[in-house]
Amino acid sequence: MLSLRSQSSQRRPDGASDAPIVQVDGLTIRFPVGRAGFWGQHKLFVHAVDDVSFQIRRGETLGLVGESGSGKTTTGRAVLRRLQPTAGTIRFNGQDITHVTGEPLRQLRRNMQLVFQDPYASLNPRMRVFDIVAEPLLVHGLVGQTRDAEDRVAELLELVGLRATDMHRYPHAFSGGQRQRIGIARALALEPEFVVADEPVSALDVSVRAQVVNLLQDLQERLGLTYLFIAHDLSVVRHISHRVAIMYAGKIVEVGDRDAIYEDPRHPYTKALLSAVPIPDPKVEVTRRRVILSGSPPDLVDPPSGCRFHTRCPIAVDRCATDPPPFEDKARDHPAACWLA
Repeated sequence: MLSLRSQSSQRRPDGASDAPIVQVDGLTIRFPVGRAGFWGQHKLFVHAVDDVSFQIRRGETLGLVGESGSGKTTTGRAVLRRLQPTAGTIRFNGQDITHVTGEPLRQLRRNMQLVFQDPYASLNPRMRVFDIVAEPLLVHGLVGQTRDAEDRVAELLELVGLRATDMHRYPHAFSGGQRQRIGIARALALEPEFVVADEPVSALDVSVRAQVVNLLQDLQERLGLTYLFIAHDLSVVRHISHRVAIMYAGKIVEVGDRDAIYEDPRHPYTKALLSAVPIPDPKVEVTRRRVILSGSPPDLVDPPSGCRFHTRCPIAVDRCATDPPPFEDKARDHPAACWLA
């Protein structure tokens, strides 16, 4: 029987090693959306991700935060090589995987898995839980026949807080939180090192979210997993992440340790996001300074010049509209892209 590995001995006491398991440099992704001009001579592209760079250390959780349409999911799928980058490089365990294809890519994906956002749409309603969780084992040849995977599936279900007997049921018999646990079990079937969790709790009831987040943390501690945790719920991100990256209109505008981001944000967009999070203490809430943004996010087919946030920024100056701000340290290990930070 296959056994779940433990990598706790490979990690630092604080949960992350110094060497990055994922390193992204200059990642750019553009999607063609048609043509413009009298004869259609100009191709149009959505600039979904533009010159994004970050790294994730082994055993760490990097939270990727931003509003809808900012490029978070596109970035996560590109790191998993489910999308081909237009430019830039992606390294996994020191290996350049930007242009890996065919069988090497198939083998690589054993170590890189995805937990989907919607636990209702991500599970085939015509398949039993056993078949859903066992399928990766069969596809990658880790078991010879379906019946050989029964012990492994039982182990995985118990690992995520379900009963082994649940393998004989269909997805409709489970709640949203239980379905997400099944999705997590499927993602862990191949014993990956790196998991992209694409808003894994946003479709769940508030009462269930904490349970799933705690499960992900327990699995990270036990198995030595590394996460890219994509979300828009800032309270969840603060609870689970070691570092946080803020994304706006296809660009990362600030990165820092969790406490630095929440207690000393440098970019005005980060400050606006944090000011929108309610505090359950009325006395504290009434004294808070709210940052109200006007307008809408920019059109990514024709993004604005300079800083992409300048069209909504409450402190923008003339320079912001013409010169892109450099992404540089504003404090130790706390870079941000803002002229006025």
